[in-house]
Amino acid sequence: MNGEVRVDEGSLSAYAHDSSNYRQTPIAVVVPRDVDAGVEAVRVCREHDVPVFSRGGGTSLAGQCCNEGVVIDWSKYCNRLLKVDGRRAWVEPGACLDDLNAELAGRHLMVGPKPSTHDTCTIGGMIGNNSCGASAQAYGKMADSVVRLEVLTYDGVRMWVGPTSDEEYERVLAEGGRHAEIYRALRELRDENLALIRTRYPDIPRRVSGYNLDALLPENGFDLARALVGSESTLVTVLQAEIKLFPVPPYQALAVLGYPDVASAGDAVPQAAALQPLALEGLDHRLIDLARVEKIAGTDVLADLPEGSGWLMARFGGETQEEADRRAQRLIDDSGDAHTAYLDDPAEEERVWEVREAGLGATAYPPGKPDTHEGWEDAAVPPDRLGDYLRDFRRLLDEFGYQDSSLYGHFGQGCVHTRIPFDLDDPDGVAKYRRFVERAARLVASYGGSLSGEHGDGQSRAELLPIMFGAEVVRLFGVFKGIWDPAGRMNPGKIVDPHRLDENLDHLDYHPAEPATHFTYPADHHRFTHAAARCVGIGKCRSSSGGVMCPSYRVTREEKHATRGRARILMEMMRGETITGGWRSKDVHEALDLCLSCKGCRGDCPVNVDMATYKAEFLSHHYHWRPRPPSHYSMGWLPLWARLASAAPGLVNAVTHAPGLSGLVKLAGGVDRRRDLPRFTTDRFTDWFADRRPAVEGEPVVLWPDTFTNNFHPDAAKAAVRLLEAYGYRVEVPPVPLCCGLTWISTGQLATAKRVLGRTVAALTPRLRNGVKVVGLEPSCTAVFRSDAPELLDGDPDVKLLSEQTVSLAELLADRVPTAPVPGTGIRALAQPHCHQHAIWGFEADRKLLERVGVQVEVLDAGCCGLAGNFGFERGHYEVSTGAAELGVWPAVRDADPGDRILADGFSCRTQIESGTSARPVHLAELLAEILL
Repeated sequence: MNGEVRVDEGSLSAYAHDSSNYRQTPIAVVVPRDVDAGVEAVRVCREHDVPVFSRGGGTSLAGQCCNEGVVIDWSKYCNRLLKVDGRRAWVEPGACLDDLNAELAGRHLMVGPKPSTHDTCTIGGMIGNNSCGASAQAYGKMADSVVRLEVLTYDGVRMWVGPTSDEEYERVLAEGGRHAEIYRALRELRDENLALIRTRYPDIPRRVSGYNLDALLPENGFDLARALVGSESTLVTVLQAEIKLFPVPPYQALAVLGYPDVASAGDAVPQAAALQPLALEGLDHRLIDLARVEKIAGTDVLADLPEGSGWLMARFGGETQEEADRRAQRLIDDSGDAHTAYLDDPAEEERVWEVREAGLGATAYPPGKPDTHEGWEDAAVPPDRLGDYLRDFRRLLDEFGYQDSSLYGHFGQGCVHTRIPFDLDDPDGVAKYRRFVERAARLVASYGGSLSGEHGDGQSRAELLPIMFGAEVVRLFGVFKGIWDPAGRMNPGKIVDPHRLDENLDHLDYHPAEPATHFTYPADHHRFTHAAARCVGIGKCRSSSGGVMCPSYRVTREEKHATRGRARILMEMMRGETITGGWRSKDVHEALDLCLSCKGCRGDCPVNVDMATYKAEFLSHHYHWRPRPPSHYSMGWLPLWARLASAAPGLVNAVTHAPGLSGLVKLAGGVDRRRDLPRFTTDRFTDWFADRRPAVEGEPVVLWPDTFTNNFHPDAAKAAVRLLEAYGYRVEVPPVPLCCGLTWISTGQLATAKRVLGRTVAALTPRLRNGVKVVGLEPSCTAVFRSDAPELLDGDPDVKLLSEQTVSLAELLADRVPTAPVPGTGIRALAQPHCHQHAIWGFEADRKLLERVGVQVEVLDAGCCGLAGNFGFERGHYEVSTGAAELGVWPAVRDADPGDRILADGFSCRTQIESGTSARPVHLAELLAEILL
């Protein structure tokens, strides 16, 4: 077979979960290299009578992507846009929605449905789930976009299906065989149950639950493709899709309306929907409060929201901006007593919209509150009854003690999202969960609604389908499945003959012993076991562009190299069933080995999974009392070797760069032979500073002489001294060698890192207690003081002071540097933010400072540079390191205008840029000194 079959513990663990509450470990994972290989995989499963199911982005919230059979992952290779003809596209099932829309952008076309997981979800998954998203207000569900499907049945029939005329039906019957048998049985199913199908399906825009038997009705064209959409891989395997495309709205505008509560916002939906917005979303004050805490979108954006405790966000399109604005203004004019805001800045619009899209992640771990879960997160009712439903649903939540649940969703189509603090860790909590969802299902049914308005039935709602449809229609679902899948081997236990909704729960049997750890995990109740289970499966780490995470996934396209895959593997390691080797597991080590420790996930992950920290913790245990790789001794102990090299840097450079000797040095140090070793400076910053006469007046600050700046790039620190003194600071530098411990942390030598950090904190304590700030120039070292240190040395008040009083150069100077006159300096700069800075404190202060001094700055959103400290130097990492650079940073720098300055504060970033381009990047301090001094 032209593909890959995996049965290793790591792969099985990564695919045992999706984004739901459920866990089922597959017996094998198949990654086909082409569609024919996927067909062959199904044939082999049939020969061995093994269940099979397909998977795309793996973001299903109802358990559709968990099963104990063979999982076929289409996303790595079978992801091509095959053809575009007018407003039709032919697409392979593994194509990611955002990637597909990027390919279509040049034609000004797009796929209509756009779920919040648009940067991760695949076309095949959207078909399997009948996906919607906010844009379904204008473009409908995925069933409304699918024209035809090429499908494969478990028993080997490969065919194209779609709307079926009487002539085509007769042609199929004349051909005979299994193909004709399927068509004949489907027609009989429909004809014998016309009245039942016509009367028992809710006439609402967001009915996703159940099979689409109504697509078989004569008035709907006996459309087999639409009938298969939303079937969750329980009927057929989708091999290719012909789908409709829609013009991209050239201009958009956003209106936001505030109401006293979210139910009042629901009452206003019919009036707002009548104006035909592209999207009409609702959210409550709880989501906004969490967005403020989680710092989603920025406090300035949230502060501009109109007054209220419930909001509607309406997005309008137009052929001109004036048309879009006019439509938004009409809603505002007709809004009555609502408080309103009109946003005409596209960037601000997008930041506000991010609050709504981040709902699932933002509400998962509310600070000081119980963890929340899906399980009843997307019911839908008629939009004109939404307000009353929200009031009844809120009363039900309060009755069960779930009052802290946030309510938000696609209000224009009556779909309500929420995550509820179900206690799924113990049997009593699970029993309460069951009682609640049964009551909630009856409430939705009483409104003529759907148990699922977007996320499907899977395992969490399939058992409840009789409440919504009645027993007779549910019986027809079984007949329908039997026509397509007589053996019952396609994703069994979902929709038809389902597992109970309280079976296979992920957390119910997850009670591992808590290990002793170095990091203290304050955001996870000081429990590594909670941190290992923190991922909720959203899969944003699988995006191919934007943000930082996950650089190794973007290169390898492997689930176990995504943050989510690694998190699932760590959780399984703690569980000790699929992965039995514990901290010594080779499978876990293999999955973590290609983690760059960039910390991108800590900033970009919607629930702030911090894989860099988890990797460091794992390495500390994995190598406890065992020999480490050579790189852990060479680069992990770099601060010591740099101090020794300072005695004779010229000699050291000659040895490390001499032909023949250089290769031996790299071999001994575990460095890839294709990497150039950095040269030690002959004029260390600390030596230069000791020999000069510092300013004696001004506010004292400690300039931190990190190993990289001090020993390899001292000009940045020298420039920083001149700047700080010019703007009224008295610069101090520790008189003895100190270190933040970064290199020991990244290589998992945490006991040493804590000792090193302890000495540093003790030396800085007198200054810290006097309120003196510590200025960091190397972002990775600054991030240690602000983030890693308080998590390694939790409870030490002086460490807390160090975290609070450590600032970047931009943060310190932002209010002291005068504003440059227009038109500024004429300097254009391309800035590559360091990943650790991106994750811990961001680049906004740098951007504002650069603009303040007159620099036109373009901040790259190109992902990690790929070097990431020791990672890119280590043997076995070169391809991933350079692959990450080629995906973003290197092309962006090469395409920059010749006169643009390349700005990169991170030593790794500058080194990587220099290794793959002709650019010579500079530190912010150097650029500011050039402009201001």
